[in-house]
Parts: sequence; C-alpha cells; structure tokens
Amino acid sequence: MTKADIISEITEQTGLQKKEVAVVIESFMETVKRCMLDKKENVYLRGFGSFIIKRRATKTARDIGKNTTITIPAHNLPSFKPAKAFVDEMKGE
Repeated sequence: MTKADIISEITEQTGLQKKEVAVVIESFMETVKRCMLDKKENVYLRGFGSFIIKRRATKTARDIGKNTTITIPAHNLPSFKPAKAFVDEMKGE
C-alpha cells in the first residue's frame, strides 16, 4: 500500500476531499519526522505502535575488498515497534 492508496482509503471512509486528507497525512508524517530528528523524541501511538530512535554504538568492521579495518561511527536509526494489540491482531489472536 502506498501513500496515495492510504489517502484514497481515508477519503472513502471519511468523505473528506483528497486534498484535505493529503495535507493531514503529509503533516502527520512531517511531525513524526521532525519530532525524531530535531527533538530526539520517540512517538507513541497507543494501540498502533511506537516510532523509536535506536542508538548504534561505534564499532569496528572489516573492508574485505581493501583488507583493512574501518570504524563505523555511532549513529541513530529510526525504528517502528508495533503495539502488543497490533501484533496480536496480526497473529490472529
């Protein structure tokens, strides 16, 4: 399912215009992204899941092509953790 499909689905369910729904979806995604990038905060959506920031520590790796050791610096990665109720629904429980 793409963003356009989601917009179409919400448009059918709510009766709102596609432009209005598209603005809301874009605003939601931008708000989540800004919260995680700028404020370094996790986003919790009860019953759906959490957008969390995972911290990766500095580590040493091998460059096989050059046969050298490289250092990968510490960095953050965005991640999604589904809510327990969501996981249970997926399992059919």
